[in-house]
Amino acid sequence: MSRIFRLLLGSLFLTTATQAQNSDDQYREPLQQVLEEIQQRYRVKIRPDAAMVKDKYVTYAEWRFRPDVDETLRSVLAPFDYQASKTGDKTYKLKTFQYHLKTPDEGAAQLAQLASQYHDAATWEKRKAELRSCMWSALRLSPMPAKPASKPIITNKRQFDGYTVENVAIETLPGYYMTGSIYKPLKAKGKIPVIISPDGHFGDGRYRADAQLRCATLARMGAMVYSYDLFAWGESLLQFKGEDHRRSLAMTVQALNGERALDYLLSLKEADKSRVAITGGSGGGSQTMLLTALDDRIKVSVPVVMLSTYHSGGCPCESGQPVHLCGNGTNNAEIAAMAAPRPQLAITDGGDWTAQTPEVAYPYLQKIYGYYGQSDLVQNVHLPKEVHDYGPSKRQAMYEFMAKNLGLNLAAAEDKSGKLDESKVTVEKEEAQHVFGPKGEGLPANALHSFEDLQAVFAKAVAP
Repeated sequence: MSRIFRLLLGSLFLTTATQAQNSDDQYREPLQQVLEEIQQRYRVKIRPDAAMVKDKYVTYAEWRFRPDVDETLRSVLAPFDYQASKTGDKTYKLKTFQYHLKTPDEGAAQLAQLASQYHDAATWEKRKAELRSCMWSALRLSPMPAKPASKPIITNKRQFDGYTVENVAIETLPGYYMTGSIYKPLKAKGKIPVIISPDGHFGDGRYRADAQLRCATLARMGAMVYSYDLFAWGESLLQFKGEDHRRSLAMTVQALNGERALDYLLSLKEADKSRVAITGGSGGGSQTMLLTALDDRIKVSVPVVMLSTYHSGGCPCESGQPVHLCGNGTNNAEIAAMAAPRPQLAITDGGDWTAQTPEVAYPYLQKIYGYYGQSDLVQNVHLPKEVHDYGPSKRQAMYEFMAKNLGLNLAAAEDKSGKLDESKVTVEKEEAQHVFGPKGEGLPANALHSFEDLQAVFAKAVAP
């Protein structure tokens, strides 16, 4: 069959189908047929999953067409909560609606609209107070659940070059244990800074080499660092299934974990309450911005590869609760601004959703910090040729910022020429970092073992 004949046949079919439709049947056409017509009319390719288009119909199909293919796709796909994601030049793939994502232009426009609501420290403080109150409620942590009376479980203390590590579990809700490891300076004198390090969605979780290098190096520099698992991730899998991590309650539990981590560390006699910091990458970056916005005990923050105006976090553990709907809509740039005027370093790169941060989000943050006369306290290290990770150059930038703002010994992270040097850190195997033993044999008798049990415990904990 010749190409011309196929085009004529297709045109005849579509013309006949269009003529057969009218307002009595809402100009109804199969979604598959409409997508084929879009491909022909705009000379693009669309890759839909067969299950996504099966038995789906578009009402007022021809009426949804616009001169621009992207506008047409939005109009056609919106009733199904689908989106067309561009995968190349004139090629698209259908996806379900990504509620946590906007386009970069939409994110920039929203930020401009948000910025128009305040013009000085007083109006910004009012906005911040409204946001903070709403965010606590959105997380279902207003009021905060009572702390369990149990003491932290501490196991397997190890000593290395300039630092120690011990594994610590904290019962944050009755029967639920947050697991992690605390890194401390070997020969600390007087009060020492505190850093909490929420984990992100990187392979091997907090056990991976770069996480250990970072936390151990900070300890060698003079800080006490708690690196802890995501919910239903790492050692938390002893209590819950991996899919439970993608439940909305995960966002609440992780925020609660961060608060309980601070409570514990700041209760230690050696902790300096005036020097408290947080840093994490990816999902840990989301937690870094959120916890800093919520808790004034945090004095210094370093969110890594997560500050964006148009991406709110692709996991329900970052956006599963309606935090980003507070104040008639907010985004991570405005949430990060809630740290002002406390020192903040946003580390970004050119390989993810933080690529536009230097031109969009960072000037906005400088403006907010400027309300306090402290524009120099917010910084952005942007690495345009790097990708989504917490790699060596990102860690070095963080070390320098932490050393400056927490009074740490930067020399412990560098060689004599000033280059990054983490060679004195011992990277351990995962088993050494387990709180409850190789097979979880040390898990307490009251430990929960299902998400449904956790829901029941949480509901009781927050009941009036």
